[in-house]
Amino acid sequence: MSHRPHRHRRHWPAAVGEDAAKAFYRIIDAAHERRSIAVTSNIHPSGFDTIMPKTFAGASTNRLMHHAHLVTTAGDSHRLAEALAGKGVVPLN
Repeated sequence: MSHRPHRHRRHWPAAVGEDAAKAFYRIIDAAHERRSIAVTSNIHPSGFDTIMPKTFAGASTNRLMHHAHLVTTAGDSHRLAEALAGKGVVPLN
């Protein structure tokens, strides 16, 4: 795989960098048609391109949704409520 410099780098409102998006895709690709995989997100798969480059979002979503069972939940988030109450994740020191 050759790495070409980007003349005009696309910017997106990414929550993850390109390296993380690439790693996510590689995990999904490695499991595709071979293993079961579960992904949880507060973003619907159709919105993955809002957190990563469209090329990785499209390829990842395509592989994830092939033979997929999509479970959509609704209601209050217990993790969000605990985080807002100060009972969320505590950093390790």
